[in-house]
Amino acid sequence: MSVIAPCITTETADAYKVAVEKLSLFAHRVHIDVSDGEFTPSFLLPVQQLWWPQQWTVDIHAMVSRPEDYVAALINLKPHLITFHVETQTPLLPIISQIKQAGIQAGIALMRPTVPSTVAELIKAADHVMIFSGDLGHYGGKASLMQVEKIRLIRAINPAVEIGWDGGVSLENAYTLSQGGVDVLNAGGAIAMAPDPAAAYANLEVEMKKHGVI
Repeated sequence: MSVIAPCITTETADAYKVAVEKLSLFAHRVHIDVSDGEFTPSFLLPVQQLWWPQQWTVDIHAMVSRPEDYVAALINLKPHLITFHVETQTPLLPIISQIKQAGIQAGIALMRPTVPSTVAELIKAADHVMIFSGDLGHYGGKASLMQVEKIRLIRAINPAVEIGWDGGVSLENAYTLSQGGVDVLNAGGAIAMAPDPAAAYANLEVEMKKHGVI
């Protein structure tokens, strides 16, 4: 069964606190973005300032150029999942192993141009593969549904891996993504920018779980 994971993409401690307080009313699994201003055009809240309610299942999406500089600090936070981008110049297999040895799930993210077969060894080693279809470092990206084809290609390499989608999740595509095989729909602007985030989350869940008409 697919799940909705609201995203927190904030630049200041105050904005982060507001986001956590809003999501704590209804969210269970939450996606927190980290960025370094190099891999992405924006600096988000530093790792050292991250915190979250104990009951949350937290996935950290680290949009950073040098994962080796971040992995120890992220492991110390004890999230459920840590995801780095395969497009960095850092060899990720040792980092995946380091994360797993700490009892944390290890994920990789693939940007739009990245073909799964070119990172097959990483897909085989990962617990989670995120198809990144949005814009780095801010809300409001538009989903490129051509990326759905990657689901089949990823499953062919690692049938057991959890698949996430980040970028442009909305009421218009939640059902398509869920039925297409996405396990975790990371929803940013559709929830964070909604007048009523709790209602937006609930509507996405209903849409994602609806039965087909054919």
